[in-house]
Amino acid sequence: MQAVAEQVFPGALTQDQARDQAQSLANQVEQAFVNQQPLVICGGGSKRFYGRPLEGETLSLSDYQGIVSYEPSELVITARAGTPLQVIETVLAEQGQMLGFEPPHYADNATLGGTIACGLSGPRRPYSGAARDFVLGVTMINGKGEILRFGGQVMKNVAGYDVSRLMSGAQGTLGVLLEISLKVIPMPAHEETRVLSCSQQQMQTLLCDLGRQPLPISATLFHNDQLYIRLSGATAGVHSAAQIIGGERLSTDQFWLQAKEQQHPFFHPAQPCWRLSLPPAAAAVPDALARHQLIEWGGAQRWLYSEADPCQIIQWAEANGGHATAVDRSEPGHTLFHPLSNALLPLTQRIKQSFDPAGILNPGRLYTEL
Repeated sequence: MQAVAEQVFPGALTQDQARDQAQSLANQVEQAFVNQQPLVICGGGSKRFYGRPLEGETLSLSDYQGIVSYEPSELVITARAGTPLQVIETVLAEQGQMLGFEPPHYADNATLGGTIACGLSGPRRPYSGAARDFVLGVTMINGKGEILRFGGQVMKNVAGYDVSRLMSGAQGTLGVLLEISLKVIPMPAHEETRVLSCSQQQMQTLLCDLGRQPLPISATLFHNDQLYIRLSGATAGVHSAAQIIGGERLSTDQFWLQAKEQQHPFFHPAQPCWRLSLPPAAAAVPDALARHQLIEWGGAQRWLYSEADPCQIIQWAEANGGHATAVDRSEPGHTLFHPLSNALLPLTQRIKQSFDPAGILNPGRLYTEL
């Protein structure tokens, strides 16, 4: 497969246009630094709901589009932050490749920059890796308006601190992403989903047993005493694994797309939903805390609706080795993140100070102290 460079699609910039626009964005940040003016970084706005309230002047990356380079044989793609996620996935699919962390879009206008900044991953995450695991390098603007480059476009890069991956999940509080280089993976030759009836305890025991075997599991979901297991890989390997797992074959191919985009019937966009990140073998969430529950990632990601006091949910998650986040998709700025520990908060503040000394980039998006 030959290199695919400078992909042309509606809205894509030429190299000269991109260079001029990047400098213009850097100048805006530099001026904001001088004036101590807070900036609200915005891409397509598909994940505007994810975070705390923001106030400031908008810095839009939505026009900063284009695939800079794509090396299918090297499994590496580099694109500008405002490039629509749909465009990137289409280009990859044409070469039989995909983004391994299977990111959710939540809307048609989702961009690469917003996807990496939020650090969200889909059903494949525990089996292929998280969004940050696929970041090879970034070009970004720090809080002083300086254009900086970290990492590279190769998988073996050990020079210095891994700043590139630090940008994943920072939600723009450390810098304005301009370009991102990602490693990609081949699309599986075949996929099949098996469905089994079981209790949560049986689900955890089964997945623990299956995890000890070389099976091509790429996603799991448990809801209403139904366990869904997706298998991905070579056709013969998938068929062999399906026989070992048993159960019924799921006929629809839209199930995992609906789960990824939170279009599964479990999710109610008008109601706040808790996301608990826990060790896969953690105890079941008590009935007093969970009114309804959906479990993904082999037990590691648990979604629930609850009428309990938020402090109780946070304390339970922490006591069981995890953390909790409350997300309200009905309105921007209503996300409640798990509080930082006394040891982690000052460290996080020092990192913020290093990249954004005036505190102008998405201030308070994650925590009031940042």
